[in-house]
Amino acid sequence: MDTAICGRVALSPNPVFHPKPGDKRIGLVRDKVAPKAPTVLVKKSRKISPPYRVMLHNDDYNKREYVVQVLMKVIPGMTVDNAVNIMQEAHINGLSVVIICAQADAEEHCTQLRGNGLRSSIEPASGGS
Repeated sequence: MDTAICGRVALSPNPVFHPKPGDKRIGLVRDKVAPKAPTVLVKKSRKISPPYRVMLHNDDYNKREYVVQVLMKVIPGMTVDNAVNIMQEAHINGLSVVIICAQADAEEHCTQLRGNGLRSSIEPASGGS
């Protein structure tokens, strides 16, 4: 066994010192540390609301250019090309999908479209496309 002497205390590969009450020896003392509890990752699951479609309805009151401007103002990330396509589809077919998103966002977009004079509604996106 390989041991080294340091002062008066013998060092060994496994130095454990268990002092007894009243023991006055000074040496290597390793604090007893409680083992760490295993780390447990807890995932908080958020209930994901089902997606909703924001629908744009055709009307006979608003100019096409105005509809495109409102879509770009109200819908985040809406490009001119997408807004024109959505407006055209609503004009030709009477109805078009503006965006599919969470229910709360869909309600907000619908309210904003209506607040700008456009006819809009929401519906669950499940089923169909």
